[in-house]
Amino acid sequence: MKKSELRKLVSKYKTLTLKLKKRNLSHNPTILEKLEEIKHRYFHETGNDIEFDLKSNAEDTA
Repeated sequence: MKKSELRKLVSKYKTLTLKLKKRNLSHNPTILEKLEEIKHRYFHETGNDIEFDLKSNAEDTA
């Protein structure tokens, strides 16, 4: 998987998590399934957890 494809996965993950937070859709199964699929693909490609990578990147830039 190319870097650009990984960036797209991360951006999709961020937008879906924002949708969940803003609209309080924590019970929406379709969004939750999409998030799980993105987490799985990211882990399969990189060997890292997407949530951990996003948190560590945020701490590095702060």
